[in-house]
Amino acid sequence: MAWAMLIIAGFAEIGGVISLKLTEGFTKWKPTVACLIFASISFYLLSSAVQTLPVGTAYAVWTGIGSAGSVLVGMLFFKESRDRKRILFITGIVISIVGLKFIA
Repeated sequence: MAWAMLIIAGFAEIGGVISLKLTEGFTKWKPTVACLIFASISFYLLSSAVQTLPVGTAYAVWTGIGSAGSVLVGMLFFKESRDRKRILFITGIVISIVGLKFIA
């Protein structure tokens, strides 16, 4: 159950980061509220997951999901660079997350 909470926390982190971009410096209230909600969900689930999982592993997985997911969403919806090197390194993050799941 801790791993499920951690994965959901990572996806909530993606929602928070994308909402943060859409706030335009916290000048738009709907994305600002969404950002606060996603961030709250993310931190709550992360804090629940670290009660069972090692904190270093949980934090690495959480930030990895948030980082990789945010980059992918940026590529898909915000026309950010799709350079092969960028994709290669994001793939490395995803492989590392999967590896941590198997050893933790």
